Amino acid sequence: MTEIRFIPLPSEVTIHLPDGRTLAAPRGTRLKDFLRPVENDFGAPIMAAVVNEELCELTCPIEMEARVRPVTMAEADGARIYRRSLTFLLEVAFHELFPNASLTVDHSVPTGGYYCQVSGRAPLSPQELAALEAHMQKLVAADLPFEQQVLPLSEALHFFQTRGEQEKVRLLTYHPKEKLTLYRFRGHMDYHYGYMVPSSGYLRWFDLQPLGEGFVLRYPRRHRPTELLPLPQTSSLLAAFRQYGDWLSRLGIESVGALNEAIAQGRIDEIILISEALHAQHIAEIARQIAESGQRIVLIAGPTSSGKTTFSRRLAVQLLALGLDPFPLELDNYFVDREQTPLDENGQPDFEMLEALELPLLAEHIERLLQGERVTLPRYNFRSGKRETGEEVQLTSRHILILEGIHGLNDRLLPPPLLRRAYRIYVSALTQLNLDRHHRVSTTDTRLLRRIVRDARERGYNAMQTLARWEQVRRGEKRYIFPYQENADVMFNSALVYELATLKPYAEPLLRQVPCGTPEYIEAKRLLALLEWFLPIEESRIPSDSIVREFIGGSILRHFTRWHF
Repeated sequence: MTEIRFIPLPSEVTIHLPDGRTLAAPRGTRLKDFLRPVENDFGAPIMAAVVNEELCELTCPIEMEARVRPVTMAEADGARIYRRSLTFLLEVAFHELFPNASLTVDHSVPTGGYYCQVSGRAPLSPQELAALEAHMQKLVAADLPFEQQVLPLSEALHFFQTRGEQEKVRLLTYHPKEKLTLYRFRGHMDYHYGYMVPSSGYLRWFDLQPLGEGFVLRYPRRHRPTELLPLPQTSSLLAAFRQYGDWLSRLGIESVGALNEAIAQGRIDEIILISEALHAQHIAEIARQIAESGQRIVLIAGPTSSGKTTFSRRLAVQLLALGLDPFPLELDNYFVDREQTPLDENGQPDFEMLEALELPLLAEHIERLLQGERVTLPRYNFRSGKRETGEEVQLTSRHILILEGIHGLNDRLLPPPLLRRAYRIYVSALTQLNLDRHHRVSTTDTRLLRRIVRDARERGYNAMQTLARWEQVRRGEKRYIFPYQENADVMFNSALVYELATLKPYAEPLLRQVPCGTPEYIEAKRLLALLEWFLPIEESRIPSDSIVREFIGGSILRHFTRWHF
């Protein structure tokens, strides 16, 4: 019989790495010290670790034997921790140099960075921006600690109240938890909905570059975690964010705290009506531009869960009101036969590549349709992987061809003569409603929550399945959609100021069902932590033609059939 006995508590503990190696150190050793012997073995700087399937900061002490997987800047969680910590570094450095001014971290830029604006004084001069960057670099070189402190919510509220930070007070007023985790750096304290690096010395890769009336805090992207990519031309994207910021100002809802206050005070119906009216106004303006341009091809592209379907149908309604007849030409029907599908770098069929479409046939059909010829369209059979004969179509001069798909803004989709006759639209949920002026809500998180809710309702997927597919979806967007967004003639921002409050009652039960111990559990916890900041809105308040209805259900446009020829 196996002998079982009590033994004294060992003075050392061990951790087991994914590659089979084991490390030992005194009990209570912090993760950052435990991992120092292997810090260069994972291809990118380590920002955190998953300990027994729970994401932990590097300051976490190891008290018992554990499985440990280092999390680097090349992973989503590691990249978020780096950017969150870098933003706090900027916040502190800015306050120390310009104590009478305010800094707002506005939105992201495509190649890695946050667009920032200054209020309470003139925009920073090139010399002042250089001084701010130099001060941040000095703080990085000093390798000063980010210290965690947990306070009762009442004490945190009092702290921000005495500092006159009413935006943070308004947000925390509706926070459901009794305690709040704050971080202190050089005497400056703030909350962050997520983990931080142990010290400023981790934040070596950044710079500040002027852009418009503000500047960009640049940081590395995950695929090149220690490099800064060139700042792109983002005039259209910047204009779309600026327009949304103007809308928020008009609504008087420039932070989540202000939204929660409107919900609590019974003013949310007004916010919803005005938000939807602003959407309708923009869609009508796009339709008017199309009608006045004389262009008869409309190309629509955007990332997943951006609301392209509802946008396309609402645009069709507006075109019909102007006396035009929209006709949808489905790009999926132009897939090549499955055996001809191009392969990706792993030798697997890549159905998202542009070459997965029969481009010459598409161009021929569009040209003939615009000339008024009768054309037999293809229909792709997804079961057999073959194109079949579809309907016969003949258009009139009043018809507008509408093509929606991931390649809508790619210059290679159509030959140049046809592209010159096309009006191109980029649709995305460019969220700009942030927790407060220092803590932004990711546009990607908004789309992910939309997709989780829609996948559960329409496709029967649980949240874990959607989360498991998300990285693959994001890779396709980065490869086939985002590089071409500046080709658009207009950008439509499908974000709505109130939508996360509406998605919350749908998303939270789904996220809570993600099993503990799975990789998706960590992401589900993070999204639940984000949704905690929002008060909920009842579904009955949402208009039946809202873009939000595409995800929560009940859209009057779901069976819109006025697309005829």
